[in-house]
Amino acid sequence: MSTDCAGLAHDALPAPGEGAGELDRACPSCVVKRLGVVDYAPALEAMRVFTAAREAATADEIWLLQHPPVFTLGQAGKAEHLLQNPAGIPLVHIDRGGQITYHGPGQLVAYLLIDLPRRALKVRELVLLMEQAIIDTLADYGIAAERKDGAPGVYVAGDKIAALGLRVRKGCSYHGLALNVDADLTPFGWINPCGYPGLRTVRMHDFGVADDVAAVGERLLGHLQRLLPPMRAVEAAPSGS
Repeated sequence: MSTDCAGLAHDALPAPGEGAGELDRACPSCVVKRLGVVDYAPALEAMRVFTAAREAATADEIWLLQHPPVFTLGQAGKAEHLLQNPAGIPLVHIDRGGQITYHGPGQLVAYLLIDLPRRALKVRELVLLMEQAIIDTLADYGIAAERKDGAPGVYVAGDKIAALGLRVRKGCSYHGLALNVDADLTPFGWINPCGYPGLRTVRMHDFGVADDVAAVGERLLGHLQRLLPPMRAVEAAPSGS
């Protein structure tokens, strides 16, 4: 089940469940990993492997990172939404919902690897939660943002500032959200963002925000932790006695 929508050192991506993360005190059931700049393909593979290997007691994880320039096209995506590509940016077909979007340096990406039933969450509720966390983060900086009916994501005066996309397998989510902080928005002009011709994209920097991706990431993380429902107790399997 799914739903929408160069010149930097690349940090090594840890093996699923290992390294570069710690249980967060504000959300003790979540391992938070701050991964730096990571190529898209290994990040996607790590999410898939982690999700496939999950067990009932596996801690949820939130990954904060950036990607080098890449276009990603969702399951129902149409290639014609890539209008031009003068920079030769890679195009990756992926398993989330939604159409085409762009990731690049200066954009905060948060991947939410969450066991939904364990938190009594439905997919739509997780989407709304992510949108609210972004809206609250932007409000911290004095930016009034909102949802748009029928078009998942977060908007400022009708212009898109954040995109969402999820994949859910056996009740566990992966992929997540992307918030434009101080990214170069030029590549968005080469696509129909999320399949909408003429949709304008904006970034936090356009509204006078000086904080970098890492600082914004910590604010977003705090709101995600606050909004995530607590985990329900996992019942032990009955013994044979």
